[in-house]
Amino acid sequence: MIRKGMKLYSILFGACPKCHQESMYVNKNPYALSEIIKMNETCSHCNTKYEIEPSFFYGSMYVSYAVAVAFAVTAFVVSYSIFESSVITAFIAIIVTLVVFMPIIMRLSRNIWINFFISYDKEKSKA
Repeated sequence: MIRKGMKLYSILFGACPKCHQESMYVNKNPYALSEIIKMNETCSHCNTKYEIEPSFFYGSMYVSYAVAVAFAVTAFVVSYSIFESSVITAFIAIIVTLVVFMPIIMRLSRNIWINFFISYDKEKSKA
């Protein structure tokens, strides 16, 4: 069970990594493409600044690559092994999967990246 206080909670739900009390994003829906990476500057609950330094989230591009590879491998295995499709169909499944899940991959990458640097603080979540 995923609950507040776990890093996985902040990563999956885009919650403030320090207090887990509010979303880091202006719009919680990752498919609102015009606002996909628009973030609040700080958490209104614990005042944690999300962009630690200028261009902080450029590092999330490295995480994005790993997350996209995980999605691609999953799509290939499901398509090729479970549905027994051809290799060409499996690669088409990979492309479709990466296009459809692109907003989620972007947000997950940012969430994972910021959670490398900011840890949950039980005291801040109560304040």
